Amino acid sequence: MKSKPRFLKSIIGTLLLSGAVQASAADQTILNTSYDIARELFAAYNPTFEQHWLEKTGKTIEIKQSHAGSSKQANAIMNGLSADIVTFNQVTDVQVLHDKGKLIPADWKEQFPNASSPYYSTIAFLVRKGNPKNIQNWGDLAAKDVALVFPNPKTSGNGRYTFLAAQGYAQKTFGKDNEAKVDDFLSTFLKNVSVFDTGGRGATTTFVERGIGDVLITFESEVNNIRNQYGVDNYEVVVPKTSILAEFPVAVVEKNVKKNGTEDVSREYLNYLYSEASQRLLAGFNYRIHNDVVKKEFADTFPEVDLLTVESIAGGWPQATKDIFANGGKLDQLQRR
Repeated sequence: MKSKPRFLKSIIGTLLLSGAVQASAADQTILNTSYDIARELFAAYNPTFEQHWLEKTGKTIEIKQSHAGSSKQANAIMNGLSADIVTFNQVTDVQVLHDKGKLIPADWKEQFPNASSPYYSTIAFLVRKGNPKNIQNWGDLAAKDVALVFPNPKTSGNGRYTFLAAQGYAQKTFGKDNEAKVDDFLSTFLKNVSVFDTGGRGATTTFVERGIGDVLITFESEVNNIRNQYGVDNYEVVVPKTSILAEFPVAVVEKNVKKNGTEDVSREYLNYLYSEASQRLLAGFNYRIHNDVVKKEFADTFPEVDLLTVESIAGGWPQATKDIFANGGKLDQLQRR
């Protein structure tokens, strides 16, 4: 069985309507704070969870959503936003809630399966009809006449994944010890960026609605959803043979749920993402999933990719943040060339 976001979106209105009626007298309310391109995903997921929770407990639940870059969302929570749940696209934005805010436990990665990442993705390319610049791999993005659009790594987890994926490709191509050639490639790659948007949805708007750039670089899930939404005849998806494992970590904000009295429903909200039905919904939105049954159903959707880890590319997120993305780090040095 293979569902598509366009089909899923066609039922969102009905689901949301039924959810709205139910939520008008909800027994509890929770806030899911998420990354900026997850709006449609959770608009579809939330009504299914509301029904699940009603059948499981006999109680109604209203789910509120907040969307922005995940780093911005983490800062908002540490500054007082009373989120019950986080569904982010970068581990460091969850980890900071423990390291600086003490809002979640140190072992948050062990609270749910797959290191608390119910789904994952990678970085891929969206090109215009006919692929006029013949983009096939990361190396093609450093050509002189190719204009790139992707989120700013300083403000977006999406952008950081993109930069690290390009670095991983360069390391595999030129050798990890050949730092000069790796840096030369990355410098040229960065010079080809036409627009650095603050987040993934802004980058999509720049590429699709403003018509800027030859290549949009973003999550594989996003490029497929864009193509389905804006016309399969207008765009083509290119999934490079080497890319990066992009995890989507989740956590219950324990300090907030204890105060709000929402711990049980918040934990179940994240647990239900691992159910077969929810994994099928996630795959329908072009996210890679862990459930073996659903994987087989969507085998033709996701091409084989050599998924490099952040650990293998940059020594892990803390090291990458310090060496590459901090002020004065590798990213800043390459952009000044």
